Amino acid sequence: MPPSVPSLPRRVARTLRTSLFAQVLCALVLGILVGKLWPDTATALQPLGDGFTRLIKTVISPLVFCVVVVGIAKAGDLKAFGRIGVKALIWFEVASTAALVIGLVAANVVGPGKGMNVDPSSLDAAAVDQTTGGGHLPSTTEFALNALPESFVGAFAENELLQVLILACLVGAALLHLGQTRVPKILPAIDQAQDVIFTVVGFIMRLAPLAVFGAMAHLVGNYGLGVMKTYAKLIVLCYVAAALFVALLAVALRMVTGLSLWKFLRYIREEMLLALGTASTESVMPRVMQKLRRAGARDDAVGLVLPTGYSFNLDGASLYLSIGTLFIAQAVGVDLSLGQQITVVLVLMLTSKGMAGIPGSAFLALSATASSLGAIPAGAVALLLGVDRIMDSMRVVTNLLGNCVAVFAVSRWEGALDTAQAKRALDGEDTFEQPDDGDKGTGGETGADALAPGIPAQKPKEVKEPAPEAG
Repeated sequence: MPPSVPSLPRRVARTLRTSLFAQVLCALVLGILVGKLWPDTATALQPLGDGFTRLIKTVISPLVFCVVVVGIAKAGDLKAFGRIGVKALIWFEVASTAALVIGLVAANVVGPGKGMNVDPSSLDAAAVDQTTGGGHLPSTTEFALNALPESFVGAFAENELLQVLILACLVGAALLHLGQTRVPKILPAIDQAQDVIFTVVGFIMRLAPLAVFGAMAHLVGNYGLGVMKTYAKLIVLCYVAAALFVALLAVALRMVTGLSLWKFLRYIREEMLLALGTASTESVMPRVMQKLRRAGARDDAVGLVLPTGYSFNLDGASLYLSIGTLFIAQAVGVDLSLGQQITVVLVLMLTSKGMAGIPGSAFLALSATASSLGAIPAGAVALLLGVDRIMDSMRVVTNLLGNCVAVFAVSRWEGALDTAQAKRALDGEDTFEQPDDGDKGTGGETGADALAPGIPAQKPKEVKEPAPEAG
């Protein structure tokens, strides 16, 4: 007898039970419906998304520390690690500058704010201060000093990724200097701690659908869908410009590594959907690190490039800031000259580097840019208050893809990418099954070896059979 085919309801139920992508997608749709139908109730669901993000942030710093220390120790070459860092910074600067230029060109061609004829005096500048909490972007000197840790524990307690990276580099360098004979137990302990953290991430990810539901319901309930009609031209322009930038990323990835960005998008579709739902790239950082390692990128490259990119490579934010600056200038009737637009690029190249983790950072950067030009009223930034949250999806997707492409490109540039393994992973030949089982990989493997095939791991000591006794 031919095997019975499960009914459609059973297949749907199985998919919802086993697929994180399906769970998050359903949560996304339900969140939009609840936000639209019961906006008052929906706004109270924000803690679901916030709670999930807090849990993920709990493990990010120790995870980055473990991955970087183990990566340096296994690579066995501190100079190579330094080269990876320098090449990553070069890539970040080129990519973010390209995003700024694309944004300016798009805003000049389309003119999203032309014809609005807004009176700046009618805008509530105090609303911007309320959004930013009276904060400010750090200067270049402050940014550099803040990257240096004041205490070992404080860097982890405050989730300062750059400080954690510096500590990890120092510890990794010390392990290389002392050698395995002096500290034989430290590296295995850190490696095992890394496995524990990844398992915890697996447990937390079970809450991802709840987080997406709460965050999306709050967004739609609080802001409504009507704001999309008011700012339709600006929203469409930002998303089209982001699509153009992502297409350029796809070309760059293909030229540098031979990999397909579209296959990579399919490979990280669960993480991408979760990032969209929670409007946070931090919520998916641990799993993205796992998948990049599984796709052939070496530990040290993933551990250094991806976390650094969260502070230095905000491509989506760069696009939004350049378009937003021209939008508010056009809306209040200010015609910026070519020289002033070049100034916009230069100012945003600096201010965008200090944005990560600062409340209302986009408005702070826009205010700083407006002040540096002297032609745009600072209060005009309030024009973007109603639409800023809608732009989160564009920024999140572009930032995340930009950082992942940077990992692949820099890894290939440094010879730290197993291209054959990457192609197998992106083609689905080496599946990643860990939406529910935080302690298992594929093929019955566990721990770091299950998460990062193709990466040289410490080999167990060979146990020799005793020689037969003579006579």
